Amino acid sequence: MDTALKLRLLKEKNLLKDQTHIEVMHLLTDSKLIEKLTSIEHKNLLSYIWNLIGIAEIPNSIYLEYTQNLLLFINKNLSTDKGFSYTGSINDIVPCYNAMIFEAYCRLGLHQSTEAQNALYWIKNYQVFDRVTKTTWPYSGICKHGGCMNNVPCYIGIGKTIRALITYREFSPVPDKEVKHLIHIGLEYMLQHNMFQRLSNRQPISAHITDIMFPQSYMLSFTDLVYIVSKTNSFNRPEVSPLLEVLRKKQTSSGGWKTDYNYSYNGYTPFDNRRKDSEWITALFSNWLGSIVL
Repeated sequence: MDTALKLRLLKEKNLLKDQTHIEVMHLLTDSKLIEKLTSIEHKNLLSYIWNLIGIAEIPNSIYLEYTQNLLLFINKNLSTDKGFSYTGSINDIVPCYNAMIFEAYCRLGLHQSTEAQNALYWIKNYQVFDRVTKTTWPYSGICKHGGCMNNVPCYIGIGKTIRALITYREFSPVPDKEVKHLIHIGLEYMLQHNMFQRLSNRQPISAHITDIMFPQSYMLSFTDLVYIVSKTNSFNRPEVSPLLEVLRKKQTSSGGWKTDYNYSYNGYTPFDNRRKDSEWITALFSNWLGSIVL
């Protein structure tokens, strides 16, 4: 098992606080995955985003000089006073990228930073979680890429935002009633869709929504859905039964899970290949499922 995964499991089990700084640094520097993530040749702005999202999945990677330099670049080039933009322009603040970068900052312990709080402000004031509410965000970028905020709000944007808010709630020591409310209404909207199905025909809502992948990318994946259901203690909801059935079918004979899809883009680093059970997914799913029997 890679030492980066050992770190993540310590965090998931609330045991990381028992490790000394020296022990944590040994686990970080001994990781082959960290070696890959800190050897990226960035070719464009998106490559910095994918690199950050990957490295943020590993607890305490903020201690690495590489991560700190990555954050300095993103603060300078992609953070705005309204939220995170995938181009650096306010016009290009869109739900999925704002949420993913915001979540990465939370995982790195930067949830109270000005940059993260700007992203949270955008979510609280402009993200919609139903088909009735209309956003007051005045810029046109959210109408691109399939229409993030048209008559039917982008389901991917809702899912990514709920995931990010859940992570914020987990890492922030200060309770936020508005965040709690947004998670609730967003989750209820997703549960109406059995987490992944269209209301009209119960077919998958989007490409890759039933695919296991890790770390996350701009697609809403099955991994995202399992994370959301787990962290909100929603496995007992009847609307989750179809998701559990898919999870059961994907489980291998050895009791693990394989990665279904690996996004390919400069800066994005899959944590496992698709040839055998994914150590990361198997460990995380097993932890998130807890006592749930498939």
